[in-house]
Amino acid sequence: MNSVLNVTSEIGKLKKVVLHKPGREIENLVPEYLNKLLFDDIPFLEAAREEHDGFANILRQNGVEVLYIEKLVEESLTDIEVKKQFLINFLRESRITSHALTEALMEYLLSMDTKVMVETLMSGIRKDEISIKGISSLVEIMHNKYPFYLDPMPNLYFTRDPAATIGNGLSINSMNTSARKRETLFIECVYRNHPMFKGQNTPLWYKRDFPYSIEGGDELVLSDKVLAIGCSERTSPEAIEIVAQNLFEKNSSFERVLVFEIPACRAFMHLDTVFTMVDYDKFTIHPEIEGPLNVYEVTKGANNTLSFKSHKDELNKILSEALNLNAVELIRCGGGDAITAGREQWNDGSNTLAIAPGIVVTYNRNYVTNDILTRHGVKVITMPSSELSRGRGGPRCMSMPIYRENI
Repeated sequence: MNSVLNVTSEIGKLKKVVLHKPGREIENLVPEYLNKLLFDDIPFLEAAREEHDGFANILRQNGVEVLYIEKLVEESLTDIEVKKQFLINFLRESRITSHALTEALMEYLLSMDTKVMVETLMSGIRKDEISIKGISSLVEIMHNKYPFYLDPMPNLYFTRDPAATIGNGLSINSMNTSARKRETLFIECVYRNHPMFKGQNTPLWYKRDFPYSIEGGDELVLSDKVLAIGCSERTSPEAIEIVAQNLFEKNSSFERVLVFEIPACRAFMHLDTVFTMVDYDKFTIHPEIEGPLNVYEVTKGANNTLSFKSHKDELNKILSEALNLNAVELIRCGGGDAITAGREQWNDGSNTLAIAPGIVVTYNRNYVTNDILTRHGVKVITMPSSELSRGRGGPRCMSMPIYRENI
């Protein structure tokens, strides 16, 4: 491997992936704040961790090196000054404005072993964990019933969204919701400080402090020449333009960015919740995404400008043309049956993780879609999903590939 990062397709043999095993942040979910933290239900942590271990073991058994973001962050914070600056940035982004509270939290966090400190940042800090002398701020007086100094980060096990590997570079994303914005601090910390990135000069296609939102679930690498991005509730056209500009300016292999306009609603949260690539010419899809769709094509124009074209077409024609194929197979979630598709789509039946061409990991609960995939010649490896699925994300959502073999 010449580069630490290499993703030039959605289906090339997966060699290295970043995961996050759910931790105590799940136990800081309470009904009153589910909406604030983007959850519909509360997973049972012990079972969720067992299911996640099953997912990681499937990957390892198929030759994938599994890295955990919590461990990578720990390995990136060996220098005390780097650790202090990271904590300052984290508290600032957590909207801690009180000087007294900042000092107390810094002292509390720096007293911990680095591993425990990282886990604590992820799980959140309850107000009953530390004591602050006197009244620390007006915010504290007016929000005294709110139970946390630092909010938990229960969405962290969806490692797909905070960053995306595109070619040999990284898009460190700007998350759309306040509940998830701090997640990218962990990715940025690893990028800047972890030994595996030292001396690599890894290009950045997007930076987390850019003002326009983009999330990894909307970024699909169709080939080494074509990147698909969903313009969705959580990904803005301004961010897509910046990614395209950087890809073309830095002479990456990518020649086109296909922008899919998808409805801004929870059922179509990201592009990968409505279609994923499972083989050279096969995709699993939510039936409602078949089209006609508004698609915008971004290419490199003269003098480092961008060139734009727009058209409306059926999904199968768009994908066939993008991949230079005569035809593609669109495999409908639930077989297209309205009731089955609705149920299995709710549990991310279209959100598969390809670990090699024609081999995918899926949730076992989506048995109708899994059977249909098998009948279309796709090898399906299922994983338990009773608790993980409560977070509204599938195997692709829970994984950040950083190295795939080229196809």
